[in-house]
Amino acid sequence: MKRIAIIPARGGSKRIPKKNIKNLCGKPIIAYVLDAVEESNLFDVIHVSTDSQEIVTVVENLGFPVDFMRNEELSDDYTPIMPVLKWVLEQYKDSNIDFDEVASIMPCAPFIEAGDLVNASNLLRSGNYNSPVLAVSTYPAPIEWAFSRKDSGLMKPIQKALLEKRSQDLKEHYFDTGSFAFFSSQYVINSNGSGINNSYIGCIIDKYKSIDIDNIDDWKYAEYLMRGVVNYV
Repeated sequence: MKRIAIIPARGGSKRIPKKNIKNLCGKPIIAYVLDAVEESNLFDVIHVSTDSQEIVTVVENLGFPVDFMRNEELSDDYTPIMPVLKWVLEQYKDSNIDFDEVASIMPCAPFIEAGDLVNASNLLRSGNYNSPVLAVSTYPAPIEWAFSRKDSGLMKPIQKALLEKRSQDLKEHYFDTGSFAFFSSQYVINSNGSGINNSYIGCIIDKYKSIDIDNIDDWKYAEYLMRGVVNYV
């Protein structure tokens, strides 16, 4: 069983400049992910897929050599992750290196731990590689309590009849945290476009690990959580 971890890390972050290598509580944010990936002992290859020489320098200084740069055609703001994974596999295949499992792990998921990745790999195997595994977490509140908001500020319940139900009387629902996903290599190679499927296996992670850092408020929240996690440990 050969596995590759691919960490997609473009250099063109706009809302948080240089987000993927920005210092978070003492080290580049991508370092937390790389440490978890290495600690899992799952992967034969750990590849940071980037178009940025600055990112290459940072991750290589952390001890993770980058075998090749990402194709410029796959480095814009609109390219889905799946074509990037597919292209990386093709580059290794050209060097007669093949893999059985592919993990896509986001560089801005600093709370992911090695055990989460091991669990995901086990789930992929338990499903006979028929369905991808996604990191998921529960919504902080029942989705039945959702509101829409008009430009005037007026809030309107989406499902008024369910608004009065107690949370314990409603089923839990889950969302894709975007932290990581595991695939069979065949799934990636055979994918078209974004590779979206109707069938996934959920690898449930703790809520504090599910933060998605898109803007500066998310970053400040991650710093707050990181200090708490460090102090707790």
